[in-house]
Amino acid sequence: MPEKPEVLTVVKSLKKKIIGKTITDCYIYWDNIIASPKPKEFKKEITNQKINSITTRGKWIVIKLDKYSLLIHLRMEGKFFFRKKKDPKEKHEHVEFILDNNISFRFHDVRKFGKMYLIENSKVNSSKPLSDIGLEYNDKNLTKEYLFNSIHKKKLPIKTVLLDQSIIAGIGNIYDDEILFMSKINPNRKSCDISIKDCSNIIKNTNIVLDKAIKLGGTTIKSFTSSEGVHGLFQNKLLVHGRAGNKCPKCGHVIEKTKIGGRGTHYCPKCQK
Repeated sequence: MPEKPEVLTVVKSLKKKIIGKTITDCYIYWDNIIASPKPKEFKKEITNQKINSITTRGKWIVIKLDKYSLLIHLRMEGKFFFRKKKDPKEKHEHVEFILDNNISFRFHDVRKFGKMYLIENSKVNSSKPLSDIGLEYNDKNLTKEYLFNSIHKKKLPIKTVLLDQSIIAGIGNIYDDEILFMSKINPNRKSCDISIKDCSNIIKNTNIVLDKAIKLGGTTIKSFTSSEGVHGLFQNKLLVHGRAGNKCPKCGHVIEKTKIGGRGTHYCPKCQK
């Protein structure tokens, strides 16, 4: 699933192509992509709306229109493509926006897990899904005290808790492994056993890992691409994720893989005791 760096890479690739354009029509081929409002109303309200800006909130893409904000979650395999208006629809293209330059801006999703919301600008931050999202990884309010207070009563593994988007927004499975490795924390450790010093290390390494991943365009693993074949390069810098059976880059011990909370987890049992 795309994480914060990948979502930012998508947004960067879209900015130069859609900002300033007006949506002149909308076609919805798979209703379940539209979470709110109902597809018929979604189509009506988004038509003739100008695209003024595009940003992110956690793993959500936020496209600011005149009256509304269009929120898009890529989930596992969502991506965007630009086609000519008259080009035939391809199999996995589920939502199509016609722009005023006669370009078709299409949402492609093999698994059909992606979601879209259309919410009034004045209500977007106080309404779900954005109202449920925690602090961004680079928010000045993300302090060791904030993280400690958010997790110290939880008995779940720290691996699982760092995936909770209501605490820190944007961390997914790949970067979770990398952050915990760099922080020398075993992913199975209970969150209630994480010290305030550990919290400080987690925040520091979250910034290091995500900043580097963003700089390199995210991580291209399996089928993820951002838009029109844009690929990230951070997969070449991964220290533990996806490297089970290889030697740890720090101590030489073999990296192991386990499952925690149903998620494949990579770690070094020597560095992360």
